[in-house]
Amino acid sequence: MIEAVVALAVVAGVLGSIGSLVAVTRTGTRTLEQHVALSEALRLVSATAELTAGSEQSGYSSGFEWRIATLPFAEQDTIGSPSIWIPQRVVVQVRSPSGIVSSVETIRLTKRPPG
Repeated sequence: MIEAVVALAVVAGVLGSIGSLVAVTRTGTRTLEQHVALSEALRLVSATAELTAGSEQSGYSSGFEWRIATLPFAEQDTIGSPSIWIPQRVVVQVRSPSGIVSSVETIRLTKRPPG
């Protein structure tokens, strides 16, 4: 009789440990899925947006709210180069439906307007 009680206690302990492990794995998987979804939304928005110097755009796509701001990288007078390329700082921010925010800041080269 005592052996059966001990065996049941051991089985209950093992099942409890497995349950905890499954819960932690499920939480980790959900967090990873959210991160991948945010990364994909960032990539999609930054690849498809029409960027113009000094502009700010926002929108809503696939359940994600996004915003893109294009700012001068440096004062054009301080660059001092006659290059046809102008560096622009681009800030992309995406908010998931659950409220998690991810943002990326990068530099893009745009052609100087003729004239």
